Amino acid sequence: MTININPTLDALYNNRAAVSDHEAIFVRWRAQSATTRKHHGGEFNLAYGSHPLQTLDIFPAKQNRGLVIFIHGGYWRSLDKDDFSFYAAPYLAQGISVASINYRLCPEVKIDAIVEDCCGAIAWLSGNVSRCNIRFDRNVLIGHSAGAHLVAMLCATDWSTRNIEASNFRGGVLISGLYDLSPLLETSVNTDTQLTNKTAKALSPIHLQPKLALPLDVWVGGSETSEFIRQSQLLPETWQTNCTPLQIIRAANHFTIVDECAKSNSTCFQRSLRFF
Repeated sequence: MTININPTLDALYNNRAAVSDHEAIFVRWRAQSATTRKHHGGEFNLAYGSHPLQTLDIFPAKQNRGLVIFIHGGYWRSLDKDDFSFYAAPYLAQGISVASINYRLCPEVKIDAIVEDCCGAIAWLSGNVSRCNIRFDRNVLIGHSAGAHLVAMLCATDWSTRNIEASNFRGGVLISGLYDLSPLLETSVNTDTQLTNKTAKALSPIHLQPKLALPLDVWVGGSETSEFIRQSQLLPETWQTNCTPLQIIRAANHFTIVDECAKSNSTCFQRSLRFF
């Protein structure tokens, strides 16, 4: 596939170039996540499929008030659930269990296969409630970046075809996501994602109808690129029935917004507790 890169768009979608200390942030996340896994324990690398990346982690809470299902970002081609275990800590302190999903990555697979992986992981969770000591009847979907896109795609999924009641899903938190994939056609990201005009539209939540009637909080950092802020404006504009007004964390960039949303005293975290 020949990709005609638009340098302006490519820069606006290059979050690592926009955040000079991104590698230090990743190192800190990994250290915090290792501490979370050691301190809280749980069941790790549970297989929901046959591929080595089709795994998930479960952090069970004693009170078991509900379940956060977290989906990591990385432009569908990088990062790992192990980098984001720290996100579980404030929810565990509130008696809420957390499941963190891994999925196959581009370019080995296309984005539609990654959506299917996430659906498969959720179906596996619904069928393993007793085994994992979790409750599935009160779950909240949370995703960052590409993970937020995947959360939106899950909201546009007809779960009745998988024998899962829509009422099990109580809300969603979408952080710095991508909801119109067409601009990526002119960026270096598409070297790995291999989107076409047809698949970009089919995988763009703004061109789909939500199948889950649940409230969605959409967040973005005020220090993110103009394209990511625009992307975050698109979903509340098109999914008006589901989305609350866009929330902007002024000082946050594409990566530090995850830290902000994981703070127990943050507005993002506190708002999410209303779903349980």
